Amino acid sequence: MDFNGLSIDQAPPILAPLRFFITAPIFGILAGVLLLFSDSATLMSRYSIDAIVVAHLITIGVFGSIMLGALTQMLPVLASANIPKVKTVATFSHAALLLGLFSMAFGLEMSNTLLLWLASLLLGSGFLVIIGSMLYAIKGVQHFTASIKGMLVSLIFAFMIVLMGVYLLYGYGENDVTELHYIVANIHSVWAVFGFAGILIIGVAFQVLPMFYVAPRFKQFCKRRVVLLISTGLLIWMVLSIFAEEYALYAKLWIATFFWAFATTVWIKFNKRKRPVSDVTVWYWRAASLFLTLGSFLWIYDEFFKHEYIVMVGILIGGGFILSIMLGMLYKIVPFLVWFHLNALGYMTIPTMNEMINKNLSRLQFVLFILSLVGFVFSFYMPGFLMPSSLSFIVSMAILEYNILAPVWIYRATRKKKPDFDMSAFSMT
Repeated sequence: MDFNGLSIDQAPPILAPLRFFITAPIFGILAGVLLLFSDSATLMSRYSIDAIVVAHLITIGVFGSIMLGALTQMLPVLASANIPKVKTVATFSHAALLLGLFSMAFGLEMSNTLLLWLASLLLGSGFLVIIGSMLYAIKGVQHFTASIKGMLVSLIFAFMIVLMGVYLLYGYGENDVTELHYIVANIHSVWAVFGFAGILIIGVAFQVLPMFYVAPRFKQFCKRRVVLLISTGLLIWMVLSIFAEEYALYAKLWIATFFWAFATTVWIKFNKRKRPVSDVTVWYWRAASLFLTLGSFLWIYDEFFKHEYIVMVGILIGGGFILSIMLGMLYKIVPFLVWFHLNALGYMTIPTMNEMINKNLSRLQFVLFILSLVGFVFSFYMPGFLMPSSLSFIVSMAILEYNILAPVWIYRATRKKKPDFDMSAFSMT
């Protein structure tokens, strides 16, 4: 790996990002269980309660946990942007999001106003505290790379979608679901997928692909213009969706074109790697490229069918693109965190990053995950696919949880031993 340009001495305590990573697959399991006992016809409507709960168990519980954990680690390392009181911020936000998501799920399913109000408070404060802390940390950065700019823009979109989410929960809590509610919900979902998650992935890819995979660096046009062009497209799409919906398709074409171009670029760069060694994380990146391409075209196609396929678009882009990359990166980030922190404490006789996770289990997890996504797509036409696909998804998330915990167990077991070298004088605070 190429660590050039990284401030690894600025890394936060290991538990700050790790707590988010450990709980992410658990929410995936819960989403799979809810899918298992849901009706496929109900799930085909994105505004049904079951669909909303499943979507947010995935987007907040899995996406949100992984993205916030990754940002907690990457901002100090990539940007030397130290999050103030990172232990306290991470602990509070993680707990608030955990309790808030459960309150939201039960509140929606039981139509309980008190739980929905509690969910608004917990989710709003949990997200805004950590997002605000990250934005404050970025404010002090002197050298803005393309990756840091991508993170900054994605956090701004995250701030806006959190405010929208609080408004939407208020509507459900007060049973006040108006036409404005559906307009905001549409903007909320599109900005969450393309503005927060999509732009964050693009920004991180500028640094991660050359660093972890020794892939060719992105061209300057990509680094300087793509995030700006996508952000502009999302803003124009929002305005057109509200005031001139008949023209919103043109903004969607703009956004989809740049994401399709990103998918194609990623595929090409993996073909041009200096060390073309394949592992499950490479499979995830390649799968994500294919799903993003299909999802982008279907998102445009769906416009001509009154959003009949919008849930399928969510599966292809949300699950196939966003979740694929996040799961793949977990297999890189978690072993790296354990290896790096043990090494910094003076432990030298430790497993390498490649040895910390069982390769056969990671391959099985990948296969089950991809099969579940394909099955969810087919369940739109053949409801019998929903149950086996849900089971496949649950098992894949359970294996992922084990694969994340395996390096953590190595860390805990190693810490009980005496270090090979006394690094106490150089330990991170």
